Amino acid sequence: MTNQERAERHMSLLRGWLQTRLNDEQNAWLDERIGRVATANDISQLAMAVGLAPRKLGKADLDLSEAELAETQEIRPGLDPSGWSVDQAARILLILTSFRGDEEAFVEGLTKLFATGEIGEHLAILRGLPLYPAPERLVALAGEGLRSNMQPVYEAVAHHSPYPAESFDQNRWNHMVLKALFIDSRLAPIQQLDERRNEELAEMLIDYAHERWAAGRSILPELWRCVGPYARHKDIDDLAKVLSEGGETERKAAALALWESPLPQAGEALKTAPDLAEKVRAGEITWRDIA
Repeated sequence: MTNQERAERHMSLLRGWLQTRLNDEQNAWLDERIGRVATANDISQLAMAVGLAPRKLGKADLDLSEAELAETQEIRPGLDPSGWSVDQAARILLILTSFRGDEEAFVEGLTKLFATGEIGEHLAILRGLPLYPAPERLVALAGEGLRSNMQPVYEAVAHHSPYPAESFDQNRWNHMVLKALFIDSRLAPIQQLDERRNEELAEMLIDYAHERWAAGRSILPELWRCVGPYARHKDIDDLAKVLSEGGETERKAAALALWESPLPQAGEALKTAPDLAEKVRAGEITWRDIA
């Protein structure tokens, strides 16, 4: 499937969602703007339409049905539009409309749109990353979102999206996970988090934990999710300390991480908390509970 065909398929999906959620006047406005964007020689029509979308179409939740969500997975596996609004879907649709087969022009236009947009536009642009053509060319744009200290902007890239796991190299992936902890964002909504755990990330997170402890500050228990399988012998001592001295959620997280470690030392540490070890073994404590 070509980029153009893929873009058109995604446009059809989005237009289908919006068709039944907009009234006749709103649908007419959207179709008229789609026509303008499709024939424009620059991004001015796109920028205008994207800016007007919330006022013209509203910001109601999409609230997709089970059937629509199932269709979404068939057309774009991994895409999770839960939490999207009508104006965001329309903005992404308009952006897709601007693609006419020229990847370089599309990326340049989208980058300019992001640079001049406000936060609402940023959220829509970044949530649309899994749907755009030339995804490998948009990694730098995704990085702009990840550098934000505003949770919603960061999460528009990192959460509920297949884009990071599909497009980020290990270095960018690791820093995305670490950044979540810096801004108190959850790890659980990051798709393929477990599959992309790695030794370098585990070491980064242990170093971060030590820095927080040295400053007398707490850490999010989810941190240990990315440590367990790659914990070194000296890291088991940290986990054992959390297991014995931490709060309830921290102790559960430490028990899960120790359970996932292949080191015999981890098993010995777990023996000091047999109640938690048994609950982990029975599946009564999971990372979902920790999140």
